Amino acid sequence: MKLFEKIPNPREIRRKLGLNQQEFWSRIGVTQSGGSRYESGRNMPKPVRELLRLVHVEQIDLSKVRREDFEIVEYLKETHPDLYKSLRKAVRAQMEAQEGAGETAAN
Repeated sequence: MKLFEKIPNPREIRRKLGLNQQEFWSRIGVTQSGGSRYESGRNMPKPVRELLRLVHVEQIDLSKVRREDFEIVEYLKETHPDLYKSLRKAVRAQMEAQEGAGETAAN
């Protein structure tokens, strides 16, 4: 999913995760009543939509992300693009393997 791409209905994401509105929306700094309005169809600002994507779709723990992490990634992309691509490919393969193992365990 690309940055600022349209995300699925937030209510569907929340229900799939098994969270109530308070739990779901508070993780991205939105009140329950504000989240309820977004779930009812009100336009969601781009920053809120992106936070929703990062936290609930991509499952990123924002408390662990630091500015330095982004600086390292940018440095690596600029100075060692082949290494960056190789690492990105390895991480994706690992994630797919983990997802496949999770699906196998669930069956």
